[in-house]
Amino acid sequence: MSSSARAIVAEIASNHRRRPDAGDRQAVLIGLVGRGIAASRSPVMHQREGERLSMLYTYALIDFDSAGLSDETLGEVIVAAAEAGFAGVNVTHPFKQTVIEHLTDLAPEADAIGAVNTIVFREGRRTGHNTDSWGFAESFRRDMAGCSLTAILQLGAGGGGAAVAHALLEMGADRLAIHDTDHDRAERLADALSARFGRVVEAAGPAAETLSQASGVVNATPIGMAKYPGTPFNAGLLAASQWVADIVYFPAATELLTQARSLGCRTLGGTGMAVFQAVRAFELFTGVAPDRDAMARHFEAAA
Repeated sequence: MSSSARAIVAEIASNHRRRPDAGDRQAVLIGLVGRGIAASRSPVMHQREGERLSMLYTYALIDFDSAGLSDETLGEVIVAAAEAGFAGVNVTHPFKQTVIEHLTDLAPEADAIGAVNTIVFREGRRTGHNTDSWGFAESFRRDMAGCSLTAILQLGAGGGGAAVAHALLEMGADRLAIHDTDHDRAERLADALSARFGRVVEAAGPAAETLSQASGVVNATPIGMAKYPGTPFNAGLLAASQWVADIVYFPAATELLTQARSLGCRTLGGTGMAVFQAVRAFELFTGVAPDRDAMARHFEAAA
């Protein structure tokens, strides 16, 4: 194991154990593994809910960018966290698929989706779960009721995209076109979804060619994040009759959503998905069901 990866994980665990406010509370140590995550609101959201439930809850960022870690150390970080006493970790861009090879088990939903955003360490096992798909579906059902699922264009076929695509099809989407800069990756996801759901799923070419036929559009790429500013396609091509969803949540008002709203489109930001996936992840980590409304308030307070 690289000394830097081991040292980062060990320091987080040591700081958690030395917290002066420990008392006899249930101690929970969680991490978030990804790149460009310094602005994440997850630590505040999780920790405030843990404190509300009288836990000694620490949620630490393991940002490969700020730590200067290479992608090759991902498995080392996961194993080190399990050995250091973490209850689990969340996983975000760009590791939701590559992390799978470093796990001992996959929950059924993660196995079906082929992506993991939550790992639970228990009894020597490293079990991958996917709470993203449920989180997106809950957010969509809450805020986008009545939106047509006739034909959807999705940008992005990575880990987040796989989860969202499953959610869309489980909600009843008739046709789904998936565009990715890696066309082979889009084709693999489309083929897997077609076989699983028995519905029309295709790997699309440039977004502009498919956009006019879509009732709704989902951005499941990292474009729009602070680290990757801009839009994943020419948003000026949108029509007011179309809805637009973005899974990016920092910033909450991405450039894509801002332009879509100015054109009269109904929009869904990534905030709801971020909160709802965390609700389910929190319960997996702790065995305690959190208050989803309280989690939403914590998330907004962290803005």
